[in-house]
Amino acid sequence: MDGHSWLYVVGDANGRALLTHQGKYQARLVGDALAGVEVDAAWADHTATPRVVFTDPQVASVGLTEAQARDAGIEVVTVRHDVGATAGGALLGTGTSGTAQLVIDTRARTIVGATFVGPGVGEMLHAATIAIVSEVTVDRLWHAVPPFPTISEVWLRLLEAFRDTER
Repeated sequence: MDGHSWLYVVGDANGRALLTHQGKYQARLVGDALAGVEVDAAWADHTATPRVVFTDPQVASVGLTEAQARDAGIEVVTVRHDVGATAGGALLGTGTSGTAQLVIDTRARTIVGATFVGPGVGEMLHAATIAIVSEVTVDRLWHAVPPFPTISEVWLRLLEAFRDTER
């Protein structure tokens, strides 16, 4: 979607985000362009590419790391919480651990990056992707109630940690 309005390259061939789900995203944008729908470039390729390494434990991330955000001139705070230190983690049993981390733009009060490490955390990544793409403020996210008892309750703990940085 860069360069020539008549040439579209999707997937690994364009060298941007070498992931199946990103290729599918790019193909949807090309379909829109061919159907006459105005397309605003492949925004997610540069801002909110979700990545999951399907190992044991899984490693999942979206958006910017703390270092990338700082290099981009964004004032950030990074908060972390153990995913095993939730009611959902306790239900999974002994040895359930991992880390959830959010990189938060303190001026815009939005999440610009998220990383999760732990069992099955790839399933939690889409919520972070939606928060980043939609630029949802942490103040609004405070009202997104996580179901109990689940590991996704870690979102509440991360938001509490962010509130603690403001005191």
